Amino acid sequence: MTTLLSARDLQAALELRDLSDPAGGPHAMQLLLEDVLTALTDAWDCTLDLQRRRPLVSVEDNYDRLGYTTEDVTRDTRYSRYAAETVMLRSHTSAGVPPALRALAASTHRSAAAVDVLLALPGLCYRRDSIDRLHVGTPHQVDLWRITAGGPDGRMDEDDLQQMIELLVHAVLPGAPWRTHPARHPYTRCGLQIDVHTPTGWMELAECGLAADRVLAGAGLDPTRWSGLALGMGLDRALMLRKGIDDIRLLRSTEPRIAAQLLDLRPWRPVSAQPPVRRDLSIVADPPVDAELLGDAVRAALGPAAEDLESVTVVASTGYADLPAAARTRLGLRPDQVNVLLRLVLRPLAGTLTDRQANELRDEVYAAVHRGPHREWAA
Repeated sequence: MTTLLSARDLQAALELRDLSDPAGGPHAMQLLLEDVLTALTDAWDCTLDLQRRRPLVSVEDNYDRLGYTTEDVTRDTRYSRYAAETVMLRSHTSAGVPPALRALAASTHRSAAAVDVLLALPGLCYRRDSIDRLHVGTPHQVDLWRITAGGPDGRMDEDDLQQMIELLVHAVLPGAPWRTHPARHPYTRCGLQIDVHTPTGWMELAECGLAADRVLAGAGLDPTRWSGLALGMGLDRALMLRKGIDDIRLLRSTEPRIAAQLLDLRPWRPVSAQPPVRRDLSIVADPPVDAELLGDAVRAALGPAAEDLESVTVVASTGYADLPAAARTRLGLRPDQVNVLLRLVLRPLAGTLTDRQANELRDEVYAAVHRGPHREWAA
């Protein structure tokens, strides 16, 4: 049976501000998205169809109509957030593609006219994810699908895909070296991952491919006439790379010195950093130990205070057989459990934490993730 979100958790998710949407106020993310859309539409001289779809989607659109199998692990309630048996918070903005394609098919029904349209679908996505400086459980994404039919250049091909990559990289990080390597997606063929070179090394920027014929056909678009390019990009990561920001939490900060810098695309000017506070926890956990699930449990336990967490890292995981008998007894460890050393790094974006406050947060995390009968933690 599918585990459903509580009404409280669902409401909190739906109330979270979408930084890519001007309706919630200005943000640099919107400027970056505008740069990308302008670069693509100017180069292609195509129609832009920008759609801001509701985050509650059908499971069919999020998975089935994009080619995911019923066995895909991403469907598990450990990773997806279900509001009902057939409705979920989208796990990617690609969930908006099937209905967008169906609408396109309906609007061009019985028309032989050439079509060249860029479908742009930005918004929040909802996942289980680890806690660190680059990841968050509610990332922003944009899906960019160029769909054509009956044009003078025929079907979209890999040369068109390479041009799209060049245009995208230049719009996000002008002049940055980039590379691609094969990637598999159920809704594309000839799939690629796009990496860009940054001062700290290669970093993934986006994934793309040629629109899969079965996805087009499933929406009512005849793949002998219609073809397309498909690209998905994380807007948080793209904005961080553009401005030189190294902590994803900064993007939502309301601290005036930080928020003022998130109204333009000028390089980031560091705000004085608070010293990190580290706390190590020795917990009992049920395997497999998953940093994404632990991160989600920690976020749920701390609520708004989770913003003070810079990272949660699994330092070590030791099975029952590898622990001394005295340690097993002390922990109350069952043979089917493991002992995990978990490291918390606390660093508020504004203000400082006292030892007492840090210990209170540590205790809340411990209570949320510890699955043993006895309470203790490593200093």
